[in-house]
Amino acid sequence: MTYIIAIDGPSGSGKSTVSEILAKKLGIEYLNTGLMYRAVTKFFLDKGMDEKTDDQILIRLIDEIEIDFKDEKLYLLGSDVTKDLRNDQITANVSWVSAKSYVREKMVDLQRQIAKNTSFILDGRDIGSVVFPNAKYKFYLTASALTRAKRRFDQGESELSIEEIEKAIIKRDDYDSHREISPLKLAEGAILIDNSELNIDQTIELILSYVEKTDVL
Repeated sequence: MTYIIAIDGPSGSGKSTVSEILAKKLGIEYLNTGLMYRAVTKFFLDKGMDEKTDDQILIRLIDEIEIDFKDEKLYLLGSDVTKDLRNDQITANVSWVSAKSYVREKMVDLQRQIAKNTSFILDGRDIGSVVFPNAKYKFYLTASALTRAKRRFDQGESELSIEEIEKAIIKRDDYDSHREISPLKLAEGAILIDNSELNIDQTIELILSYVEKTDVL
């Protein structure tokens, strides 16, 4: 029998790394939904769009978007853009893009299609609350803003200082938590894990302790 593991949480909480390793340990598929929203953001920015662009223009553009996953890489309109999706410009714009109802509707539909009839682990901000509210396992990963800023800095994906990254994280947390469409929140029935003092391996072991033995290889 197939099952879904939903892992939600704010930026820098380790969702992607944890989910990718867990998927391999459990022998199931992994879908990084955050990259999907970053891909849409890249598409809009490449088209010269910004937060002030009229919604009707963005709605027409989103129909042109094609996103595919293959061998843990994301393809936008057939091109591998995986390494281009975590720069500071995309990070600074992804919140307003992902807050658009028509963007979320398209991505949610796509996520449900991809994970249909197959065991999947998905990470994001509304997987357990909106995309798969009936997921067998639901987790919410978080950590202090400073801890997450240090992680981002150590990954070398940003040109900002730790202090600047921390401010950006706090701003995005507030934006994501208060948006009208699919706000970032602890889903009903989700297990809250604060991994501020935990490394990746410890976080994974804690999650696995909640997974039924029949679902573990």
